[in-house]
Amino acid sequence: MARTGSAPAGRRADIVDRVLLAVERVAALRKVELFSNTPGRVLAGLAHVLEEVEFAVGEELMAAGTVEDWLFVVVDGEVEVLRDDRWLRLGPGSVVGEMGLLDPQPRSATIIALTPVQVLRLRREAFDEALRFSPEIARGVIVELVRRLRETHVPRPTP
Repeated sequence: MARTGSAPAGRRADIVDRVLLAVERVAALRKVELFSNTPGRVLAGLAHVLEEVEFAVGEELMAAGTVEDWLFVVVDGEVEVLRDDRWLRLGPGSVVGEMGLLDPQPRSATIIALTPVQVLRLRREAFDEALRFSPEIARGVIVELVRRLRETHVPRPTP
C-alpha cells in the first residue's frame, strides 16, 4: 500500500530535519528536465507542497482510465509505464502523470512499481501556482511532452 510521509514536528532538531528535507526535494527537482529552467526560489516553494509517497514492488502508481490531477517525480526506484501500444521503463529523475496536470482526462497509461519506489507528488493547484510565478516551467512541460511523443515508437516487449 502506498504510504505518504510527513515531516516530524516539535523540537528544534525537527525543524532542521524539515529544512534539509526541503533542500533534498529541491535537489531532486533540479534533476528533472521539466524543472531544469525553473528558478531556485520557485523550486523551494514547490518543495514545501510536494508530498512524499512510497510504493512497493508491483503496486500501481496510476491506473489507465482514472482521472487524477497530479504528477509524480520519481526520486528512487524504477517504474514501468504500460499502454496497449507501448512500454517504457523509467527511473530517478523521471516524471509520470504530467498530462493530468494539463488536461484532466482519463490517464492513458498504467504505472507500476518495478522496485520499491519513492516519489514526490505535485498536485495541480500547486503546479498552477508555480506556473504563475515561473513561466519557464511551461517550456519544461513542452520539452517533456515532445520527448514522450518521440518515445511512442518504443515497442512493448512480447511476453
